[in-house]
Amino acid sequence: MRILALNWRDPHNPEAGGAEIHLHEILKRAVKAGHEVIHVSHAIQWLPDKEVIDGVQIHRHGKWYSYNFTLKKYCKSLDLDSFDLIIEDICKVPVFSPLWSKTPVLAIVPHLFGTTAYREVSAPKAIYVNILEAMIPLVYGKSNFVAISDSTKHDLVRRGIPAKQISVIPCGIDTDFYKQDTAVEPEKGRLLFVGRLKKYKGVQHLLKAMKILQTRNIPTNLTVIGEGDYSHALKLLVGRLNLQNSVTFEGFIPQEDKLHWLQKACVAVFPSAKEGWGLTVIEANCCGTPVVASDSDGLRDSVKNGETGILVKHEDSLALADALERILTNPEKRVELSENALSWAKSFNWDHTGEKMLEVMDRTVRENNA
Repeated sequence: MRILALNWRDPHNPEAGGAEIHLHEILKRAVKAGHEVIHVSHAIQWLPDKEVIDGVQIHRHGKWYSYNFTLKKYCKSLDLDSFDLIIEDICKVPVFSPLWSKTPVLAIVPHLFGTTAYREVSAPKAIYVNILEAMIPLVYGKSNFVAISDSTKHDLVRRGIPAKQISVIPCGIDTDFYKQDTAVEPEKGRLLFVGRLKKYKGVQHLLKAMKILQTRNIPTNLTVIGEGDYSHALKLLVGRLNLQNSVTFEGFIPQEDKLHWLQKACVAVFPSAKEGWGLTVIEANCCGTPVVASDSDGLRDSVKNGETGILVKHEDSLALADALERILTNPEKRVELSENALSWAKSFNWDHTGEKMLEVMDRTVRENNA
């Protein structure tokens, strides 16, 4: 097949995250299976307009704020009719490819923002996002979907997408890279957050939970990995809570350093309002590190509550502190969660994800040609 993939970001984008990793792992396996793949993302000033990554042809066009407006014209210049399939990764706002192409569209949905957008951006922007998301059932009503969790599937069904058109295929993980190192001893009281620094990610609630633990004479130290536009607000909160000696912001770091922190952490914490799946949860579990996370969409799919980690009510810093205390002060409980986490994480791998995706891709094209 000749496949056109659409995602605002590509793997070399400095803001690439779990959604971009997920899509690229699928695309490079499609190339390995003999298909031709062109991925169109938005341009970055210092990156080339075109390059090949793992056999996937990357085309960069437009700016992040205009990508969805200029994409149609650019894709038509690639001879749209020559493609057998369009894969649209709806990880920001939809680009409504079914409106401007007769080629069958397979929509991948990590998660939709819904009301979460109002916590992250101004009201006009949140309204804009919600209007575009509300149009998904109308525009993509005849398309097949892939959701990366049951939570996302249920969200799509609530919005009007027939369940029979949605396949649930969880993300994989590189189990050759992410693994436990028995020579690395977890550091007592070491907490870890990995992700973009956005308000909806909930790091502010983790900081408040740390302050609660401090009043209980339970020492903790937090390593924050990632960058984002909420970074400054979080650093100010660290100062107000007098946690300067307990919190370090590492920014973007090499994967090897990230692996080190995942292995070294006593607990990985993900207090997000919503996730598509929780890829970093599984990365932590693969390293033998248990997780405390919000009981929210996506995270409740990737965390087995009470077995591989603990889920708590979102925005409840007291409940978050209680869950952390339960693990930090009980070594036997941590060992139990760690062993369960290792077993759970082994069930996820990219080859299995890629194989299931290729089946859905092939079926989508066959149904269109029937």
